[in-house]
Amino acid sequence: MRIPKVKCMNRAGTILSVPRVVRRAGSLAFSPISLWAVLGLVLGSVFGSGLVYADQKNAFTIFGVNVDITSKSSADARLKALAEGQKRAFERLMRRIVISDDLAMVPKLTKSEIDEYVLDFAVANEKNSPIRYLAELTFRFKAAKIRELLRGLEIKFAETLSKPVLLLPVYEAVAAKSLWDNPNPWRVSLAQQLLREGLVPITLPGGDLRDIGIIGPEQAIAGDEPRIKAIGLRYGLDRVMVTHASLSAGAGGRPALRVRVVSYGPDQRAGKLSFSTAQKRDETIEDLIKRAARLTIAKIQDRWKADNLLQFEQDSVMAVALPISSLTEWVEVKRKLNRIAVIQRLELVLFSRTEARINIYYLGDEEQLSLALAQADMRLSQVEGNWELRLTGAASWRGGVSREQLGE
Repeated sequence: MRIPKVKCMNRAGTILSVPRVVRRAGSLAFSPISLWAVLGLVLGSVFGSGLVYADQKNAFTIFGVNVDITSKSSADARLKALAEGQKRAFERLMRRIVISDDLAMVPKLTKSEIDEYVLDFAVANEKNSPIRYLAELTFRFKAAKIRELLRGLEIKFAETLSKPVLLLPVYEAVAAKSLWDNPNPWRVSLAQQLLREGLVPITLPGGDLRDIGIIGPEQAIAGDEPRIKAIGLRYGLDRVMVTHASLSAGAGGRPALRVRVVSYGPDQRAGKLSFSTAQKRDETIEDLIKRAARLTIAKIQDRWKADNLLQFEQDSVMAVALPISSLTEWVEVKRKLNRIAVIQRLELVLFSRTEARINIYYLGDEEQLSLALAQADMRLSQVEGNWELRLTGAASWRGGVSREQLGE
């Protein structure tokens, strides 16, 4: 079988052909003896070092950095493109993890200074001519070095990635409300902002006939929870945000846009946010709506960051019981825990065929840990005074939705 390869580069710019490993589904049965032999290897790899740092590959990876540079030669254009792409990727990373108000505290680093924080990069869709270079770049940054930089500058930041959110954009002008109808300039402006990645992945519904049958603008604004659940379920998401933008006359008769965002789902901590912004001098209504859309996405991202700031000054430990039914389940839990930013290390206390008991050393408080675990489909709860951790299904919001509400 021919194994496909992926072209990537190390920091020196050397092209490497790396085999892409393809796993095929199959069945594998363990006898009790071989099961515990394999389990010993798994436990050794997870707990042998005594310290497991969070693997936040997604938070520190910046995709889709498009470069197009013309210079005196193809080689010179390539060098300039890689330098420009690296700078832009670093800036995008800072916008992703640092609260907007603190971005001014991030220093402007030179290319050689940013080099120290780059783990590696990959190149796709590469094209060149004698004087021009075009490519799409992906950069991975060193998590530990980035943390060290921001902590040294006393800049607070977050790394926890949220589960995806579905945004319902309701636009109101002259008492007319639009969700699926055209024109909906609020929807268009929000869609333009979603290209900028953040810790909260945001998506918009397609607006086909099934969507129209599930929920309308009045029901979204009124908070019709069964229908809001139904539209989320259709897209496989358990968190939905209704964004209602209302255009009216502000102070002095100048047009103003009032924006209200209400979050629905199992986690109610996101709650609500609202703000108003008036039209600036020489600003069109279209520009006002675009600016409000940028502010809305920024405020959603900043609310999440504020709830998940890494609190290095607050070290905590929690004893947790973890019911397990198979080696596969244990490996899945281990993988998920290793990707949670607030967890510093795990300590195995007891292991049996049906349960693991571990100590979780983490940053912040219990609520912050619980929120981070929920993003990995794990539920932390107290049972008879003891903490218990369980895997949960992603569709935790399925109950109470009728076929009619699903548009079927």
